[in-house]
Amino acid sequence: MADDRVSVVDERGIAERLVKADSVESRWVFQDEDGSGDGDYDEDYEDEEEDSERDRIDVDSEDEENNVGQRLVRTGPRVDSFDVEALEIPGTHRNDFEEFGTWRTVMLVFQTLGVVFGDVGTSPLYTFSVMFDKAPIQGAEDVLGALSLVLYTLILIPLVKYVLVVLWANDDSEGGTFALYSLICRHAKVSVIPNQLPSDARISSFRLKVPSPELERSLKIKERLENSSGLKKLLLMLVLAGTSMVIADGVVTPAMSVVSALGGLKVGISDLKSEVIVMLAVAFLVILFSLQKYGTSKMGFVVGPALFIWFCSLAGVGIYNLIKYDTNVWRAFNPVHIYYFFKRNTVKAWYALGGCLLCATGSEAMFADLCYFSVRSVQLTFVFLVFPCLLLGYLGQAAYLMENHGDAAETFFSSVPSGAFWPVFVIANVAALIASRASTTATFSCIKQSTALGCFPRLKIIHTSKKFMGQIYIPVLNWFLLVACLVLVCSVSSITEIGNAYGIAELGVMMLTTILVTIVMLLIWQINIFIVLAFLVIFMGIELLFFSSVLGSVADGSWVILVFAAVMFLIMYIWNYGSKLKYETEVKQKMSMDLLRELGSNLGTIRAPGIGLLYNELVRGVPAIFGHFLTALPAVHSMVIFVCIKYVPVPVVPQNERFLFRRVCQKSYHMFRCIARYGYKDVRKENHQAFEQLLIESLEKFIRREAQERSLESDGDRDTDNTDDESLSRVLIAPNGSEYALGVPLLAEFKDARRPISEASTSGDVRSEGSAGIHDAEQSLERELSFIRQAKESGVVYLLGHGDIRARKDSWFIKKLVVNYFYAFLRRNCRRSTANLSVPHSHLMQVAMTYMV
Repeated sequence: MADDRVSVVDERGIAERLVKADSVESRWVFQDEDGSGDGDYDEDYEDEEEDSERDRIDVDSEDEENNVGQRLVRTGPRVDSFDVEALEIPGTHRNDFEEFGTWRTVMLVFQTLGVVFGDVGTSPLYTFSVMFDKAPIQGAEDVLGALSLVLYTLILIPLVKYVLVVLWANDDSEGGTFALYSLICRHAKVSVIPNQLPSDARISSFRLKVPSPELERSLKIKERLENSSGLKKLLLMLVLAGTSMVIADGVVTPAMSVVSALGGLKVGISDLKSEVIVMLAVAFLVILFSLQKYGTSKMGFVVGPALFIWFCSLAGVGIYNLIKYDTNVWRAFNPVHIYYFFKRNTVKAWYALGGCLLCATGSEAMFADLCYFSVRSVQLTFVFLVFPCLLLGYLGQAAYLMENHGDAAETFFSSVPSGAFWPVFVIANVAALIASRASTTATFSCIKQSTALGCFPRLKIIHTSKKFMGQIYIPVLNWFLLVACLVLVCSVSSITEIGNAYGIAELGVMMLTTILVTIVMLLIWQINIFIVLAFLVIFMGIELLFFSSVLGSVADGSWVILVFAAVMFLIMYIWNYGSKLKYETEVKQKMSMDLLRELGSNLGTIRAPGIGLLYNELVRGVPAIFGHFLTALPAVHSMVIFVCIKYVPVPVVPQNERFLFRRVCQKSYHMFRCIARYGYKDVRKENHQAFEQLLIESLEKFIRREAQERSLESDGDRDTDNTDDESLSRVLIAPNGSEYALGVPLLAEFKDARRPISEASTSGDVRSEGSAGIHDAEQSLERELSFIRQAKESGVVYLLGHGDIRARKDSWFIKKLVVNYFYAFLRRNCRRSTANLSVPHSHLMQVAMTYMV
């Protein structure tokens, strides 16, 4: 150990070389001549992570001038205590669906019908009507060509792309746009907010793929994504654009489904006016969104049987029409009829592609609603029930149109036998309402994920199921979607125009999913490059072809949905931009650790009994808002815990892995950093008493584990180095090579909680090695635990710092407009991060601070 020690000299060049020599194998710290040092807490790590080497050299030189009695010591690698603690925490994550038995799987399959497949199940109501409105039937070959297009669209997009490929790209049974983005963020540091920690990877649900022969290519892609800020921003923009399309889909799906289902009244009542259908649609939509609050589980069991009857009716009507009219429509499985269809209709056939896409609507809902159900239940339900019924339904409609070209405007209801018309009409309208719920639940899920990852303002989220944490209801968003849907129905009542808008929203999400799944294949799955290229070329080519068709009809009224999606995109982008600016500014303006040392353990004020939980967004460093508390308040609590609520890119963080702790300054300061980690699927429904109890219990476990580790290190040091002199025996060597000084007491002398806590003197605390040292360590541990309990009994106060940002006077006009008005408006009207804890006002203390950015 003596050979590793190097004296500090005045020459700056030598100090600079020493810092540059610092690598993953060793580090340099200052140690007093008596053996004490700064190794008892982790402020050095926080400084090293965010300061440059030049800053560290300056600090070292400054300390050298002020502390002549110090010497530079080479220690082992700096290990983040958060990372070490995360390794110590036992816990495994159980998937909600892994242990389901046969009966539960059957129940999920039945419930899946009512939540996931309502959208795709009602597509036969309007697909052929929209297609033949753009390309009128001129002969039987046109019917076969259109049917062939529909059949292969169903096979390629819902079945092959989503059921066989995309569903496997789930993030631990979580699907949707942000689940894919979270999966990518977990394997590559592409998040624009730099709050990642090494300890995040120690969460048991943070599963990374084992290296494969394709690892080299995967590492190159990972490096390229992490080192390119442009690619990070581009990826985020694509995700936000796709999410805005999901929200737009939550508006247009109810409008399309309800209006098309009620359109059947024109077949049953010949002289019915369109205004009556619009009024009925408004009434149905109000009822639909009012029932949304009852949750997916409750409503799933109600609508599941109804949708099962609908699929049976769809298949039954299809079989009836096949037998009665024309069984030769099976020829449409020959794709040559698609070629003939385009050859005869050319431009009209290209426009009809937008209508053909409607048969695949709801495909994205199968993926987005995975948070509600298991992958297996969705796959089984689609392959063995939904897909065959849809095929029979479309084949039956085509068989009817082979002899009834003039009924193309209301193909489905015209093809229903007269004796079964009204029962089928009723069940069709029920199915349309169910389809609307499918898109709404997918929207709720997507918004919750984007909120957790910092891309959407916080909203009140109600969890509607105790068994399945992914089943949620967002009241504000629910009524917002209702208003937007009513505006769309009243302003654009044509099925064709609404269908164009529907196609734009669906294709926007589909193309983004194709891009993100391609990245997952390259970065995570690490499969053969030719398979990846085939997936990208085939499906992106098909979707671009469909997209060109719907864009050609954007002037017909579907531009409304593009405007709506653009507004949602701007809201998400402004929120993310403002949050990023705020976080970066807080990192730059955090309090200096040197300042805390100078203030001493009293922090320059009076330490009052109790625990203060200071909420902030920093994962490292002391937030600047804490300085405001020190200057604005007459006293500070005897124990201060900096609490950071952090969402990590995993669906769920197990409860026993929720909290990570680290000391801030020496133990006599009684200051800790706590990171409370949540997954984007986690439920935050704890009351403040439960949260406090869990936090204190986790803190006590951390302190006991810390004392146990130091005791083991002390035993190892005495066994291997008992011949050293007294000064060297005070330095402990951890198994990883890190050194700890015993000259600093484990805890200041315990003082009465009624008196201010002052910095304890180290004189007389150090004893010779042996049983006396172990006894002192045990007493020190008990004193610290007793201190925590007394502080807890004195009360817990939540110190909330409201940090707002304002653009500087010399900023661009656009930046001032975005930051000072748009972002400020969103921040004032969003839900506070501590609202889920339901903290009484008597336990709150708030200080506001404004950052200039």
